[in-house]
Amino acid sequence: MKKICLIIHSLGIGGMERVMHQLAISFSEKEDVEIHLILIGKKREIVHSLPPSINIHLPQFEFDESSRVASTLKTMRFLRKEVKKIKPDTILSFGEYWNNLVLLSLYGLSHPLFISDRSEPGKDLGKIHNFLRRVLYPCATGYIAQTGEAKEICLSNGWNDNIRVIGNPVRQISTNGQEQREKIVLTVGRLIKTKHFDQLIRMFVKIGNPDWKLVIVGGDAKKQSLSKELDNLIHEMGAGKNVFLEGEQMDVDKYYKKSKIFAFTSSSEGFPNVIGEALSAGLPIVAYDCMAGPSDMIDNNKNGFLVPLFNEEDFKNRLEDLMHNQEKRERFRQNAQKSIQEYCPDKIANKFYSFITSHESNY
Repeated sequence: MKKICLIIHSLGIGGMERVMHQLAISFSEKEDVEIHLILIGKKREIVHSLPPSINIHLPQFEFDESSRVASTLKTMRFLRKEVKKIKPDTILSFGEYWNNLVLLSLYGLSHPLFISDRSEPGKDLGKIHNFLRRVLYPCATGYIAQTGEAKEICLSNGWNDNIRVIGNPVRQISTNGQEQREKIVLTVGRLIKTKHFDQLIRMFVKIGNPDWKLVIVGGDAKKQSLSKELDNLIHEMGAGKNVFLEGEQMDVDKYYKKSKIFAFTSSSEGFPNVIGEALSAGLPIVAYDCMAGPSDMIDNNKNGFLVPLFNEEDFKNRLEDLMHNQEKRERFRQNAQKSIQEYCPDKIANKFYSFITSHESNY
């Protein structure tokens, strides 16, 4: 029986969490594999169901924000104790801040430990975490990069030299092409500044097509409370009848299935799952060509448009073009679902599994 230990802060609704959730399920379906999932974050949420065969390990104490150092040390002791108890054949850890904590907590243990950053490659983590990353990342058995660009950044910084590029698993959103699509431009993501939803609202309003709606699905995050700002912007621009903030939604698929276009104005990504999901649902895409992710999935002028970062005029023109050109939308739709097949969950899970089980434990 092969034991795999998965470590993450929580299994909430974010992209990193969804990937770990999918991997946990896929690994658990393999014969003679035992999955242990350790949650080490502040909230330790699990919002999606997991098979009963997966062993879940949670700290039996609350993370006390008023005593962060003490709570962090308790978390580290808990993690080391659980791993020594599990005796895994291999470990996979997600999250650039959390990887440092995991590497520190498990320092000196002999289990193979694989790590993966899940945000913009080379993201500035601050002086302390940047230092820890330089010192600790080379101690990991291997590093999973989401894109080729992320791999080059990892190599150039000397973080690790055993690197495998593996994109995210993309959920297959079943559509038959016969859905009753509405004239909706959809965007999905947490309401944080780097998503630039304010820019998208302004560009959409400038197009001035009253037959179309802009629908934004996502809730406030990172204590930024942008929903109020965006709501005020919508009303200032007199767009209340055409622009809608839907908030956080558990069932995002219904939005993918009834929309005609997907817009993406983020400037900071690791590998944007929502682009993959939109393509899977057959949506043509207009996206900023930010540092990592969109160009891996979007073939410009075949399944969508890649726009230079922050070129609002070009973005607006591309979006307007798709809104008015049904023939182009249909052509992009057909190409979209074909282009995303390489990221089907089983293929991606097998790539992860092959890499993290390629080193035998010395335990």
